[in-house]
Amino acid sequence: MSTVFQGRVNAHTHLYAGLVPLGLPAPARPPRGLLETLERVWWRLDRALDEESLRAAARLYVAEALLEGTTALVDHHESPRFIEGSLDVLADACQELGMRAVLCYGATERNGGREEARRGLAECQRFLASNERALVRGAVGLHAGFTVSDETLREAGALARDLGAVLHLHVAEDELDVADARRRGHAGALARLIALDALPSGSILAHGVHLSEDEVLAASGRGAWIVQNPRSNRANGVGYPRALGASGRVALGTDGFPADMIDEAEALILAAAAHGEDMDRAVARLRAGQDLVAERFGESARAGAVVALGSVVIGDRTVVRDGELVSADLEEIRAHAREAAGRLWARMEAL
Repeated sequence: MSTVFQGRVNAHTHLYAGLVPLGLPAPARPPRGLLETLERVWWRLDRALDEESLRAAARLYVAEALLEGTTALVDHHESPRFIEGSLDVLADACQELGMRAVLCYGATERNGGREEARRGLAECQRFLASNERALVRGAVGLHAGFTVSDETLREAGALARDLGAVLHLHVAEDELDVADARRRGHAGALARLIALDALPSGSILAHGVHLSEDEVLAASGRGAWIVQNPRSNRANGVGYPRALGASGRVALGTDGFPADMIDEAEALILAAAAHGEDMDRAVARLRAGQDLVAERFGESARAGAVVALGSVVIGDRTVVRDGELVSADLEEIRAHAREAAGRLWARMEAL
């Protein structure tokens, strides 16, 4: 008898990182801490993105995710020099290849102040209002609290409520986010969201490494999800989120690492064992992503994502058969990705 199981969910990722395995340039000096990693690597990468490189990255990431048995993903996107229309590029890639996805633009003020944030929120609003793709849903996004003002946080929360959407942002990934919230007069990063009415039910908080158990329970009580990203947290040296064990509303994501959820689960198991966490509670995070997706798409999405005998079926469409992608030409996708990556790295090096 063949083994049939539900498709895996990557509950927090960055499709724009799809070209990273093809030769991302190393920074001139090794970064120290998360902020330097963001400044020297990831924020340079997102500033270098254009429409072509984003399309190539998204199609490659989605194709390889499907081949790994990932049938849904929750993406958090930023491309400061290509904001308007960027979510359509991602959505088209997901719809074309057959991947369920929840998409948002992560509004921020780190490059262009409040005007940049307004453009990011406007892209979320436009997409939520116009998207009719069956496999794709929208959300309102923010990069992280420490890169936006209170005014932007309030606007994001109000927009999400007006549109019946959820908010997706990085929260307490590093202590710097907590310290920033305290400088602004709040008890912490989560307290700031709550005080500014920026935590609608169902919202997705990536990382939560530096949340306390009380904060995790408060987030859960308000219907929020927290997404743990073990490989990313390990690579960035931000710590282990032991307090997440206080909630069952914790899913598993890759934060831009390839969407091989078995690799991510193995990293979780190793880290959980090292920190003495209950293993059953930790492993449940891999399955919890299915609950998160069901909230956004309905219960039919849970049953309509099946992996068996080297095949992947999403809805009524077979996207992988006998271990091969059938929803698009994989070699064309990879060739385009290699070409686009070279041009992307050149732009990135020039920044």
